[in-house]
Amino acid sequence: MPVSPRLAFVQCLSPSGLHRMAYHEWGDAQNPRVLVCVHGLSRTGRDFDVLAQALCNDYRVICPDVVGRGRSDWLADPKGYVLSQYASDMVTLLARLNAESVDWFGTSMGGLIGIGLAGLPKSPIRKLLLNDVGPRVTESSLTRIGAYLGLNVRFKTFDEGLAYLKTISASFGPHTPEQWRELNTAILKPQGGEWILHYDPRLAEPFKNTTPEMVAAGEATLWKLFEAIPGEVLVVRGAHSDLLTRETVEAMMQRGQHVNTVEIPDVGHAPTFIQPDQVAIARKFFLGQ
Repeated sequence: MPVSPRLAFVQCLSPSGLHRMAYHEWGDAQNPRVLVCVHGLSRTGRDFDVLAQALCNDYRVICPDVVGRGRSDWLADPKGYVLSQYASDMVTLLARLNAESVDWFGTSMGGLIGIGLAGLPKSPIRKLLLNDVGPRVTESSLTRIGAYLGLNVRFKTFDEGLAYLKTISASFGPHTPEQWRELNTAILKPQGGEWILHYDPRLAEPFKNTTPEMVAAGEATLWKLFEAIPGEVLVVRGAHSDLLTRETVEAMMQRGQHVNTVEIPDVGHAPTFIQPDQVAIARKFFLGQ
């Protein structure tokens, strides 16, 4: 039978004050085996509904809405929409979960947060699945994302909004109309008789203010952290991805300690893990089944 997640909140701290981060919890809350699933830049934790339902008999599955998205608060200062703040919030969440170790599924931005935590000494992350992301992000993909991130778009109907989201998410690969609807229901919210996107449009400010020098420094830091990860890492790449190149995957295989990779055909950035064959990849990596 289909199950629904439990919605909870944890209070986090930023330089501009306190904020609440929402998270969706699946499975037995007493299960010591915990899987944390963290979404991409402009998405929400509800992206993982299908994967969470598939794994919630084996895991306590936790799917946060990163601050500024979904059911979470917006930051008072948009300068806080950066990886360091997101990682800090996740440390607070992990403390709330009271788990000695966790496994981590990170799509795009969620994977970068995972690298940032898994590479630290005494990290609780046991296994890390990086969904179409690595320490090096291509300039072309940043340009593509920057073209739509933060736009003040409004839609007269939900279906009009859904059609828009399908255009900017075409690289997710083939999905049925029902799958598109389920995948994007949490991305649209009603406001004043219209529909808008779920996130703080000011997310785009630090993204667009990033200089090439900042990108280079961030990449160097991520490589150092990636190389320090002691646990198993699975790098999943969409075969047509414009964000994670095959060259970067090869470098990750060479520079990481325990790295394997899988490429998914007919998909770009990023696989949604709602198709059975993709769910099977995650199940095999995390559970050996």
